[in-house]
Amino acid sequence: MATCLVLLRLLFSLLVIWGSAVQIHGVELGINYGQIANDLPSPTLAAVLLQSLNVHRVKLFDANLNVLIAFSNSNIELIIGLGNEDIQKMTVPTEAENWIQQNVQPHIPQTKITCIAVGNEVFSSNDAQLMFNLLPAMKMIHNTLVNLGLDKQVMITTPHSFNILENSYPPSCGTFREDLAEYIKPLLSFLSQIKSPFFINAYPFFAYKADPTQISLDYVLFQPNKGMKDPNTNLLYDNMLYAQVDAVYSAMKTMGHTDIEVKISETGWPSKGDPDEVGSTPENARLYHSNLLKRIQEKQGTPARPSVPIEAYVSALFNEDLKTGPTSERNYGLFYPDCSPVYNIGLQDHFPTNGVVYSSAASNINALSVFSLLIFVMAYVILA
Repeated sequence: MATCLVLLRLLFSLLVIWGSAVQIHGVELGINYGQIANDLPSPTLAAVLLQSLNVHRVKLFDANLNVLIAFSNSNIELIIGLGNEDIQKMTVPTEAENWIQQNVQPHIPQTKITCIAVGNEVFSSNDAQLMFNLLPAMKMIHNTLVNLGLDKQVMITTPHSFNILENSYPPSCGTFREDLAEYIKPLLSFLSQIKSPFFINAYPFFAYKADPTQISLDYVLFQPNKGMKDPNTNLLYDNMLYAQVDAVYSAMKTMGHTDIEVKISETGWPSKGDPDEVGSTPENARLYHSNLLKRIQEKQGTPARPSVPIEAYVSALFNEDLKTGPTSERNYGLFYPDCSPVYNIGLQDHFPTNGVVYSSAASNINALSVFSLLIFVMAYVILA
């Protein structure tokens, strides 16, 4: 087994060196890597798969030691997660320091940890104590990072459910729920102070599933459509995701903030669902993700923020068979656990042309594609 790991590390290093040699920029689309399953490949194989796809941004839901080690010495930037169950402990200085010293400090710089996501959708939990503790925990973690000299490398934020908005239509009238104002307003001030983004989990699929007769499928899938014009700004929206992001910007503006960037911490479309989950098909999932990938690679911004390229993390890398809830929850993956694609969104053969520097000729791109595939197959054989 030790020999296999040495060989795999060598293959992984070759992939990184080869990719650097041909100077091809990575895919800008981020991917959520969840592990609520009992049949997933090893973290090392997952890391090799992502490298072979030229993906350079990954978001985790925890700080799993095996995953952090697997992604060391790669060019993949990681967002690590701190669970809701640990938030209260993080309000204690010694607990926050212990967590950072155990889960962050030992892995830098070999593992590119760039952000800590503190909790997940806390303001949708209906747990008043948890909501109250979120900001003190974030402040304590930030102070710990400052004390350890890591705050310039690692930022902190917290992902929110889209349902924290009271109103999202039209986008210019976006507002937060009144019952959450006492928590959100000071959080925004803190994010502004430390120059961190506002993370939102935005799923147009949920809106379409709830009202498929009134919401255009083309509109939510980034397909050609007549769009929606905001009557207050006259801005035209050709997809729901951009409208959702701009609604968040509007909501923050009502609380006095135009200086915080919105980033999409989760979005996606399931390839399978229950009979009442309208639209959950492989083709719709392929269209949603491939069209989003194209727009991100074009560095598009939203109508209200055209100069700020959208940054998004799609859910998820793999189908996760132990997730609870409707069938769709177990079918958001881009890949099956055996690493075969559920559908092709273009990652397998996508190499951007904008701003790319070629070391010799276009043939280098094809060489990297073939080389990446070879490395991945070899890694799979080693770990099988």
